[in-house]
Amino acid sequence: MPRLVPLLAALVLGTLACERKAPPAAPPAPAATSKPQAASETGPIVIGTLGSLTGSEASFGTVVRDGIQFAVEEANAAGGVLGRKVELRSYDTQGRIEESVAAVQRLLSQDRVVLILGDVTSSGSLAIADAAQAARVPMVTPSATHPDVTKKGDYIFRTCFIDPFQGGAMARFARENLKLDRVAVLHDAKNASSLGLSAAFQEAFKKLGGTVVAVETYSKGDTDYRAPLLAVKKVKPQALYLPGFYSEVGVIARQARELGMTQPLLGGDGWESDRIFELAGGALEGAYYSSHYAEDNPAPQLQRFITAFRARYGRSPEAASALGYDAARVALAAISRAGSLSGPAIRDALAATKDFPGATGTLSLDANRNPVKPAVILTIHDGKRKFAAAVTP
Repeated sequence: MPRLVPLLAALVLGTLACERKAPPAAPPAPAATSKPQAASETGPIVIGTLGSLTGSEASFGTVVRDGIQFAVEEANAAGGVLGRKVELRSYDTQGRIEESVAAVQRLLSQDRVVLILGDVTSSGSLAIADAAQAARVPMVTPSATHPDVTKKGDYIFRTCFIDPFQGGAMARFARENLKLDRVAVLHDAKNASSLGLSAAFQEAFKKLGGTVVAVETYSKGDTDYRAPLLAVKKVKPQALYLPGFYSEVGVIARQARELGMTQPLLGGDGWESDRIFELAGGALEGAYYSSHYAEDNPAPQLQRFITAFRARYGRSPEAASALGYDAARVALAAISRAGSLSGPAIRDALAATKDFPGATGTLSLDANRNPVKPAVILTIHDGKRKFAAAVTP
């Protein structure tokens, strides 16, 4: 069970720490029917990324892409990798599984990438992992937290924490820090990450002696959430756990307040978009959610990234940008250590990643290709995110 670290201790330790997702019901990408052509021995090293750059989840996918692009630009400014420039091929999935499936086939068969960064969602990653595994092209997702993603094969990696850790961390914070006994859950029935976080939170909260008084559902794309919210309101929970995406959570929070619900709202890293404040108005005041880093953490690696990112983009990075940045840097470092563009060599180098100094915290990859890294709990106060606690594995 994760250990909560008090605020001052967490600031001294200075290492913090992945995720977005989409509907699990879509069919997976077909395995490549023929092995993609080998990467070119001259010219740039081509890597690929895919994510939602348009559509309802665009503000997540674009910030992940910005972090990846920034890491590639830094690498090229420093001389590239293996003496060659790195070229990033990026495809827009529109937040749709079928587009993820089409994009991974283009990356493998047309672009002949040596490595894939993505998908940004858990459901998208689950849909494309089989194709990457069959082609023996390493895939590193920056933000897909569903535990099944890396179970797809030994070429599938991630640089964000997984849902059981994140859900358990929030459950422990709710019981031990907020002293909550009775909590309700409202999750997205078509979102792999939301379902995973919900299950992990419920299991941990019950083990800690708490009671889950109601579990209600909605579906991605809904606009009216009053029916499940009224069902929750009837049982009078002390808080409501909303492990969904910002695109729905912001509206849910506003409608909950309109119905007179004053309980604290709890959530996960799917909340990590500035767009959530526009959708929610002031409805998220006093809420708490688990995420990957806190901007006010003084860790030198994080502060260097924030300063450089601001200079490049004219704005502070969101957590998703830091996740994209870390995933790209871990991947490029592995290619450099591999000394080769072959899939097996890069795979072995990725698997050996240890004590990597990322913007979201120092990480090592375990035997299941998942990172061992910390998480943070943030609170929302005056429309801004504030550090509340750190949680270590």
